[in-house]
Amino acid sequence: MAKKTTPDLFNDPVKAKSQDFATMFESSLAKSTKVLNVGDLIKAEILSIGRSESFVSTGTPRDAVLLNADLLDENNALKFKVGDQIEVIVLRANADEIRVTRKGSKSAPVDFDSIEDAYDMELPVEGKVTEVINGGYRVSVQGQSAFCPISQLGVPFGQDASEFIGKKFEFLITQFDARKKNIVVSRRKLLNQQKVEGESVWLQSHKVGDIVEGRVTRTEQFGAFVALGSGVEGLVHVSEIGFMRLKHAADGVRVGDPVQVKILKIEEEETRVKIGLSIKQAGGVSDPWAQVLQSFPVGAIVDGTVDKKEVYGLFVVLAPGFNGLLPKSKWRDAEDPKKYENLKKGDAVKVRVDEVKFEERKISLGLPTEAEDNSWREHHSNQSIGGALGSSLAAAFANLNAKTDVKTSVKPKR
Repeated sequence: MAKKTTPDLFNDPVKAKSQDFATMFESSLAKSTKVLNVGDLIKAEILSIGRSESFVSTGTPRDAVLLNADLLDENNALKFKVGDQIEVIVLRANADEIRVTRKGSKSAPVDFDSIEDAYDMELPVEGKVTEVINGGYRVSVQGQSAFCPISQLGVPFGQDASEFIGKKFEFLITQFDARKKNIVVSRRKLLNQQKVEGESVWLQSHKVGDIVEGRVTRTEQFGAFVALGSGVEGLVHVSEIGFMRLKHAADGVRVGDPVQVKILKIEEEETRVKIGLSIKQAGGVSDPWAQVLQSFPVGAIVDGTVDKKEVYGLFVVLAPGFNGLLPKSKWRDAEDPKKYENLKKGDAVKVRVDEVKFEERKISLGLPTEAEDNSWREHHSNQSIGGALGSSLAAAFANLNAKTDVKTSVKPKR
């Protein structure tokens, strides 16, 4: 009796064909029983692309209609092709048709669940500034209109608000009410969070006394703000910009200037970090006071300009960066004290350098005396006197000159 053999199912084309048919039949049954509801998110394959509408698969026996506008990029160019897989949201599902829209397109319904999740977990969301309105800006977040107060966009003071129309930024959602469709966002809060994170990283690798590179971002009368990287900013007080006295920080540096600064102090507060900087102590600026004794030796007669008048005297500018004080007591005994009493800012005045206090960076001034005015000598040297009389007079003048030189070498009385 012949031995029975079990048929090889895998090599039996008839059996295999019947199994493929069974699989397809089960799949078709699954499709026929699947129900689509408005709002369902499904994966679909683009089956065809027409002039204005396209057809996509839905996982059911029926295909869905999709507007071609949902397949365009920001430049209105077609960004998908037949066979591409996309995520779509069901807009309509009835006996007549199934209509869908691509997730993320302008016609897609607002996904309030994801917006609420971002609000609860304080996650940033992308928003596009669409217009300036009373008190702030209108921002589009996932197709839903949100409000950003004018103080929360992080716009530098004085900058034109319209410059931000059409630009995209990341925001934090600060208020959310799905029922009233009320969404309030803030970019400034997100920037502050990023700044705190950047400061934390920066502080781990920097300390007081370090010399670092920076760039001037803003100038005020009291000083200049310098960006140090990682969102960290420090302040250079106006007195630390240079060795010359400045009335405004802009007189010493300009916005955009690269600068080398020394870290003077780091103070961590609850909401921010205060960093004090110095440009002049970083070593990149020369100190004009190093040459003060050569420029203004004691006893020198200098032409100056009145800078400020005080009850106790006059501050006189001798040269840029060099001011001296002419005390009121120095002109009380002058031949014409009212001449100095009536001086005002900008008036020219001739003074004598009486004392230089290098460590204190102070110059004390006095008034030149008549004995110190030797201009007559130059006048005499230009005169020509002949004969014996001329020789006698020349000898007399020479003797007088010698005596005068001895007197003027003594420190003038005050």
